[in-house]
Amino acid sequence: MKNLWLFLVRYNAIFWFILFFTISLILVVQNNNFQRASFINSSNVVVGSFYQQVNSWKSYLSLHEANEKLAAENVLLREQLQNILQADTSGDSVHIVDSIDQGRYTFLVANVANNSVHQKNNYLTLDKGAADGIEKGMGVITSNGVVGIIIQTSPHFSSVQSLLHPDTKISVTLDSSSVFGSLVWGNNIDPRFAMVRDIPNHVQVKKGEKVYTSGYSLFPAGIMVGEIVETGIKSGESFLDLKIKLTTNFSNLNHVYIVRDLQVKEKEELEANSQDNG
Repeated sequence: MKNLWLFLVRYNAIFWFILFFTISLILVVQNNNFQRASFINSSNVVVGSFYQQVNSWKSYLSLHEANEKLAAENVLLREQLQNILQADTSGDSVHIVDSIDQGRYTFLVANVANNSVHQKNNYLTLDKGAADGIEKGMGVITSNGVVGIIIQTSPHFSSVQSLLHPDTKISVTLDSSSVFGSLVWGNNIDPRFAMVRDIPNHVQVKKGEKVYTSGYSLFPAGIMVGEIVETGIKSGESFLDLKIKLTTNFSNLNHVYIVRDLQVKEKEELEANSQDNG
């Protein structure tokens, strides 16, 4: 306490100067319109810059929450689009879905808890499971393309057989025709590319042509999966293979959408009965 008193006594002139200078500034600002306006403008600039910086940091810290909200909004938009419009895979026309198809697909957003890309057999783990209504056989997509198929669930997690797995096969169609083929990764090492197989030799294809899901597998029709980068790969006398660049970036997966087909059991039962009757 004594040292504090001695400090104040020793530098009292400086403190009195600061006090009187502050009072004089206040009086000048209060009693002169020009000075008051200048002070307000200057203070607004300083305070505005401060709040801008604070908001920038808040935005950065809230990115995870913002991403969650955007993913949820994407689910709603995707369901609305699927329920209203059915995109023709030729890319030339769009028609209204009949009422019998309304609400066939629903989508649930999930986070990728684990992911392998450079293995021979690649899998993902999602943070949604049986408690969320997830079942074996459901498809998994992103906003850019196909990811894989659910193969196993626990109450709160699910395992996905990635598209980057030699046993994954998805029915696809070409943009310029109604020809169907099978999308497979095979034994590729590069996770950016896959193959479309069983395309008839007579079909004219070109580089840059888009490839979509056909709707004959677990996925809704019209989901783009890639673009053709190499043609004319012979796989037999009647068929050829196409190399495509995948639209899904498997090295940077965060949010995915699990596809629930509300009519899949009805479809499977009908097909099973047809086979039994045959």
